Amino acid sequence: MSPRAYAIMHRMHHAYADTPKDPHSPKNHPNFFKMMWNTKLVYADIMDYKFDVEERFTKNLPQWHAMDIWGQTLTNRLMFFALYTTFYIIFAPYWWLYFLIPFHVFMGPVHGSIVNWCAHKYGHQEYDMGNTSRNFMPVDFLMLGEDYHNNHHKFPSSANFGVKWYEIDPLYYIMLGLEFVGIIKIKNKGKRISAEY
Repeated sequence: MSPRAYAIMHRMHHAYADTPKDPHSPKNHPNFFKMMWNTKLVYADIMDYKFDVEERFTKNLPQWHAMDIWGQTLTNRLMFFALYTTFYIIFAPYWWLYFLIPFHVFMGPVHGSIVNWCAHKYGHQEYDMGNTSRNFMPVDFLMLGEDYHNNHHKFPSSANFGVKWYEIDPLYYIMLGLEFVGIIKIKNKGKRISAEY
C-alpha cells in the first residue's frame, strides 16, 4: 500500500469518525464488504490524486513517490504471493496449512475489516469519544494492538495503544527494539495526549 494514501485515509477516519466523510465506518455501511469496498475506492482516489484532500491531512507526510507506485504494481503483489507460498512450501508440516495462504495474501483487507468493523461494533468503550470506537479484544495479540481501538481514538499520537497493565501492544515493543538498534526514533513513547478534532 501507499504510505501516503494510507496515512491520509487514517487521519480522515480519526477526524470524521462515524460521519458520512469517514472512509470506513460501520455506521455508514450495512456490512463489512461494502465498508471495505468504499475504503478501497477512497484509497484509490487518494492514491491517484482524484480526491480533494484537506491540507491538515497531508501535513508532515513524507513523499515517497517511487514506493507509492511500487506498492500498487502487479509485480509487487505477485512477488508477495510468491514469498508467502514459498514460506509455506518450506515450513508447513501439513498440506492442509496451504489453505491459510489466501489469508496471508488478503491480510490487508482482512485486518482492515476486523479493526474498522469489529472494533467499532463490538467490545467496550473505556473512553467516551463521541464515536463508536471500542476496545475489541481484552488481550489483543492477534491484531498487534490495533484492536485497542478506543484507546487509539483517545490517544491517537501515542506509540503504545495499550493503556491498562494487561493491554499489551506487541508492535510498541517491536518499535522500541527498532529504536534501540537505531532504525527509527519514537516521538511519543508514553505521553497520553487526548484527541482534539
